[in-house]
Amino acid sequence: MTGEPVILSVSNRKGGSGKSTTVVNLGAEWAARGRRVLVIDLDTQGHAGLGLGVRAARGEPTAHDVLRDDAFDLAGAIRPTAWEGLACVPADPLFEGGDPGDPTRLARALGRLESRASYDVIVLDTPPSLDSALINALAAAHGVLVPLLPHALSADGALQIVRLIFRVAAQTNPSLRLAALLPITVDLRITHHRAILEDVRRQFGAGRVLRGIRKDIALAEAFAVGTPARWHAPRSRGVMDYFLLADELPHVWRPVAASVSQGAS
Repeated sequence: MTGEPVILSVSNRKGGSGKSTTVVNLGAEWAARGRRVLVIDLDTQGHAGLGLGVRAARGEPTAHDVLRDDAFDLAGAIRPTAWEGLACVPADPLFEGGDPGDPTRLARALGRLESRASYDVIVLDTPPSLDSALINALAAAHGVLVPLLPHALSADGALQIVRLIFRVAAQTNPSLRLAALLPITVDLRITHHRAILEDVRRQFGAGRVLRGIRKDIALAEAFAVGTPARWHAPRSRGVMDYFLLADELPHVWRPVAASVSQGAS
């Protein structure tokens, strides 16, 4: 592989919207297709690392050290996972976000990372709070995937993150784009779900709203054992939906196509 990796931030201003589940399972799907994936966990809950079986011990370097130290070498915080092609930089649960401060520290750290060309895609798991971790993620990313639950509060969180995307693009990162919106735990038999999704399509455009991920307990069970669902419950609905997402996303957001398509080399 040659060239620079695509950087995808998975973000929503509403907590519990499926960000970490999407980071872990989409990253695992791409890795299973032969892509080299680096997950950077910027949410102090550490759920992306948990879902990949990776946690930093006390005193070990983490993703949040980038936000503390301008000269921090991100390479020292990268941990392999049990799955080929899938690496993770775990979160620091003790990090306090505070003021956004310098929004470009993560972008600069990624720019200094000598191994960055070894990855096809870097996926950022972000906190819902408006803190330095979220702002730095948006300042470093090429695009944002917004998971949202099919109810009004989550849709409002999606609207907030989209407004923030436009603000960061205008002020700091002109390359930043909204990649797509991803409905989570969707059941189209429920009238309220259909109504919320129709409203989201009207607001953002039907072409930006993906088919979504159905509710599946196997996704939660996989997190509990620190294993992506693809390897924990390969025949589950959730795994099928993330398989389809990996096919669908390159069609709505072109920058990721060459990096993560199954036939890419």
